[in-house]
Amino acid sequence: MEQPGQFPYTRGIKAEPSVWTMGQYGGFGTPKETNQRFRTLLDQGLTGFSVALDLPTQLGLDSDHPRSLGEVGRVGVAIDSLRDIEILMDQIPLERISQVRTTANSIGYIWAAMFIALAEIRGEDPNAFGMFIQNDVLKEYIARGTQIFPAEAGLKLSVDVIEYLSTHVPRWVPLAMSGYHIRESGSSAAQEVAFTFANAQEYLDAALARGVSVDQVAPTLFTFLSSNIEILKEVAKFRAARRVWAELIRKKYQAKDPRSEQLRIFAFTAGSSLTFQQPMNNVTRTAMEMMAAALGGIQTMHVSAFDEALGVPTQEAATLALRTQQVVAFETDILQVADPLGGSPYIEGLTEELCNEIWQLLEEVERRGGALACIKSGWFSTELSESAYRFQRSIESGDRILVGVNKYETQEDQTFVPFAINPESEREQVSAVQGVRASRDGDRVKTALNQLGEDARAGRNIMPATIEAVKAYATVGEIVAVLGSVFGSWKPSANF
Repeated sequence: MEQPGQFPYTRGIKAEPSVWTMGQYGGFGTPKETNQRFRTLLDQGLTGFSVALDLPTQLGLDSDHPRSLGEVGRVGVAIDSLRDIEILMDQIPLERISQVRTTANSIGYIWAAMFIALAEIRGEDPNAFGMFIQNDVLKEYIARGTQIFPAEAGLKLSVDVIEYLSTHVPRWVPLAMSGYHIRESGSSAAQEVAFTFANAQEYLDAALARGVSVDQVAPTLFTFLSSNIEILKEVAKFRAARRVWAELIRKKYQAKDPRSEQLRIFAFTAGSSLTFQQPMNNVTRTAMEMMAAALGGIQTMHVSAFDEALGVPTQEAATLALRTQQVVAFETDILQVADPLGGSPYIEGLTEELCNEIWQLLEEVERRGGALACIKSGWFSTELSESAYRFQRSIESGDRILVGVNKYETQEDQTFVPFAINPESEREQVSAVQGVRASRDGDRVKTALNQLGEDARAGRNIMPATIEAVKAYATVGEIVAVLGSVFGSWKPSANF
């Protein structure tokens, strides 16, 4: 029988179990407000954190843009320029953090540039700390919707980050192949993995076409997957994902470094499973989802706060989510052995079944011309819509029970008070970005943005020019506007 740490790594990428990186996803309002939350969580034992960005930032809009009105700092922190990153990371020692993660996808190149610039300001080597850049723009066209440019341009910019970091900052994770949002959009477990790996092949193929070797890139990658409430199926999914990835990298890309075949997994408990009815039930849900991920042998984890169905998590809920990880890691015995459910006939059979289904879906994507073609034709979106419809019907029919929603409902008044965003945060952030523009060297900004535009038109890697623009305190909106003048904007097909 295959042992943990052995190809194809079904049972885990290491022979011995180890504690995963514990991170919490958070961010709201202004960089100063989020900084205070992160510093508190670090003091409570956090070893990594994910920066939630507000929608204007993710869409490349500055906080004072007309389209940003009412959305600044609401679902994440507003980041307009390097000044905000300086505030966000104030008094946070980078060397204490194993990972800083982010939702930056369509602006992954800006996020990378900002932390490279921050390291330079602090006089630190960027390779001395961990940076985890999601940078998976292709899944935005499939599942989230924060894409900015046409898909080909979005892919090009993501690969610019991969190429640049593989040479200059090889410790950083330049891409988190993201299935989480695909699952949140209604996919099955097999679709989540298959569509993620189909996208991954687009990134790898494009990077290899530039002369980057698979062994430069693949060992640095993570995959970002959901951990849902069906514990046994989720354990089998994580096992199947490792096996399929290892075989794909060996057969198609002929990697020489064994680390290229070892899939590192960041698991995030399913936000879609949280309910606003009887929200305390979510504590149990997330604990079970977290246990599934732990049993599945993941490397990094986030546990959703029980009140996320109501809004930005409160400090108390975020702390409880972290404590959930700590209790499972340090009070249970599941880390006594790698792959504790390995050998179970049911788990082994379910793993095999999911592997076969994932390969069949990958072959279907390939038959249709690859992930980029499936994005442009709308096939991915159609498949997700149909899967989501089937899931919703199962709830409405009662075939799938949701406690407190379609079974065991109560009419009691909810006494829980959700977190409230400071109504002054948007005004403060708008004033801050306008202050940055007024105080910076305008000529330096203009020169840097002109160079960025020239590099984009010439097809060069835009990372060096983006770093210079960031260091000049060009804003996110200004950088995106320059690239938009070159690449245009995303326009969905009729089938999308």
